[in-house]
Amino acid sequence: MSSQATNASAKEAPFSMRSILAPLVAIVVGIFMVILDGTAVNVALPKLQEEFHLLNLSLVQWTVIGYALAQAAVIPLAGWLSDRFGAKKIFLISVALFTIGSGLCALANSVEMLITFRVIQGLGGGVVVPIAMAFIYRLSPPDKVGAVMGMMGIPILLGPALGPVIAGWMVEYHSWQWIFLINLPIGVIGILLGIRTLPNIQRQNVASLDLLGMLLGPIAFAALVYGVSNGGIDPVTGKSTWTDADTLIGSGIGLVALIMFVIVELRRDNPLLELRVFRSGNFTKGIIVQWISQIAMFGTMFLVPLFLQQAHGYSPLKTGLIMLPQALASGLFMPIGGKLSDRFGARPLVIAGMVLTTISALLLSNISGESGVGTVMLPLALLGAGMGLFMMPLNNHLIQSAPQNLVGRVTSLTNAAQQVMMSFAIAILMTIFTTKMKDLMIEAKAQKPDVGLYASAFGHTFLILLGIAIVGGLLGLLLQKPKKVEGEAASIEMPIIVGH
Repeated sequence: MSSQATNASAKEAPFSMRSILAPLVAIVVGIFMVILDGTAVNVALPKLQEEFHLLNLSLVQWTVIGYALAQAAVIPLAGWLSDRFGAKKIFLISVALFTIGSGLCALANSVEMLITFRVIQGLGGGVVVPIAMAFIYRLSPPDKVGAVMGMMGIPILLGPALGPVIAGWMVEYHSWQWIFLINLPIGVIGILLGIRTLPNIQRQNVASLDLLGMLLGPIAFAALVYGVSNGGIDPVTGKSTWTDADTLIGSGIGLVALIMFVIVELRRDNPLLELRVFRSGNFTKGIIVQWISQIAMFGTMFLVPLFLQQAHGYSPLKTGLIMLPQALASGLFMPIGGKLSDRFGARPLVIAGMVLTTISALLLSNISGESGVGTVMLPLALLGAGMGLFMMPLNNHLIQSAPQNLVGRVTSLTNAAQQVMMSFAIAILMTIFTTKMKDLMIEAKAQKPDVGLYASAFGHTFLILLGIAIVGGLLGLLLQKPKKVEGEAASIEMPIIVGH
């Protein structure tokens, strides 16, 4: 059959919702496993410190930092690898690498080994999400893209919220190794489902690998994540770590590499990350809103557990259970947001979602030492509902704002930026919180913080998040429904499905 005939056949028989259900399940299994592990290890850090007989958390924290650095390093490669070798093959290899890394983590008998194996996990996990998002977008019926992306988005928001609950239960009643062992059957199931159900998407004609971009991109994103993650204020000494040598060196290398990376990519015909999409004002406004929403979401998910454990002394499991309404609300509103976006576009959903996020931040900013569990759970549920409404419609908006042949590159770009923004949010908000706490303790002439001081410091920090959420909502008003891309990029066919 000729290429023209194949193209015509593909156009006459687009995928239906029923035909992509099985591939969707395979992809969701892989995504959920990777994202769940991103927050699960956080609650196990004290246990790991005890297990490996460490004096403090400084070394064991690298089990989290190393994972994030590895993800940030490989995300820029995801689009090129998918286009060059096929989305199915790279997705399955990535899930397998993550699963193998999980098994190795469970066998680690030193913190150095655990850090190394977490890096292996990150190298696999960093590629899974951007490829999966591009994969599903390409398979979805044109009039059902929002609904399908909404279904896929459920694990993206559920994973981070459920991670502390599952990990807290395992750490308290079993052992820390089960945080990783649980990934083994899930990973195997995901791989078998993927082999059987994922279709082969025709590879893109891509130029040879952008070697300079491949070198500069991972260095830039990994160094920025490292520098920003180290920045902040030491909660014990109260001293700023933004001027420490490792923070300055990491951030400096990341910034220089990022500038060089941008210059190189803009000059190449087939770059590793397609930065020219920022020429679209609609795309640029959309991704700024996305960054703001990620700061609000990840900032809240970091600050609230800290408040519950430090101020109220709750256990990891109880803290995870208090966070559960956020996960449930996200899962409930995610498919609703996806279906509504097919009909109304992203703009009204972004505005509605940011309004809910703003109300959530307002309620949390008024938290007090006497606040009960319900006072915390309600704003968390509102945050989950808001994120569920607009997270995937906004992501779909970004993809539709770019040429169709650049879908894989756009998802790599947005996911790479997310790693940096997440680290930036945590470092900056922790600095604001610790600085405020130090000022309050001096004012109260207190030797150690009490519940009231904790509540005041957290309330002040959430007030900052309130301002950020308001800015995101105002920018959401400027979003416009993406138009069909004109010119050369528009003439490029959507990838053709050529069999299982």
